[in-house]
Parts: sequence; C-alpha cells; structure tokens
Amino acid sequence: MNKIKPYFQVPEMTKLQSMALLLLRLVVGVAMMYHGSGKIQNPFAWMGPDGPPAFLQGLAALSEFGGGLALALGLVTPLAMFGLACTMAVATHMHAIKRGDPFVSLTGGPAFELALLFFSISVMFIVIGPGKFSLDKLIFGEKK
Repeated sequence: MNKIKPYFQVPEMTKLQSMALLLLRLVVGVAMMYHGSGKIQNPFAWMGPDGPPAFLQGLAALSEFGGGLALALGLVTPLAMFGLACTMAVATHMHAIKRGDPFVSLTGGPAFELALLFFSISVMFIVIGPGKFSLDKLIFGEKK
C-alpha cells in the first residue's frame, strides 16, 4: 500500500476550495453515473453489433458509471478520472472528427461539447485531486 499511497494522497487546500471541489465532484459524479447507467446494464454491447469491441465498450461503461461513483465519493480519484478522461477523449474524437458533429447543436442533435467538458473536468481532478472531503483524504491522507 505504501507504494501506491503517494498517487492517491490529497494535496493541501483550504476548506472553501475543498467544498467547491465536493460540489463539483457530486454534480459531475452523479451526471456520469446517469450517463453510464444504461451502458452498465449491457456493458459489452451497448453500442450494438457495429460498435467497437465488447471489451472497449465494457471499459467505457465502467469508466462512466464506476468512475462517476468513485468521483462522487472521492475514491481513487486520479485512477477513476484517468479512465473517464480516456473515454471522453474517444467520445470527443468520435463526435468531433469521425462524425463531424458541431461543438454545440442548436437543434438539439449530437454535439461534442459535453464529452469535451467531462474530459476537461477529468483532467482537472487528476491534477488537483478530490479535496479534503473525500475518501482519498480519509484513506491515503494529505500531501505535505
């Protein structure tokens, strides 16, 4: 455990900063769980037979639902957000490059702004950490 502990320790920050991160963690975590809930019901075939390999579909479903839960709890946050960042990078690429969807659709159709937003938030949590009000802080402690 001592070898992995430094990767999950929480950087020092103020109570106000940690409260803001808690709010963001809860909102984004629940949103990701919502987005992943349908996928986790059929994790290896949620994109249908023409989608990517079943293993990759399973990883995406796990990163959205499980990563959302981990984020809300502040548990193994860098690892969970790495998985989510990878999934959202692929989603952004698929929508923006492969399908040519706009950044924001004015007609309510497909767009890539949400995938890019979740990617950006994931990177932020990898860099900043989950804050003091997290299971990571309780389990792994604070960076000095």
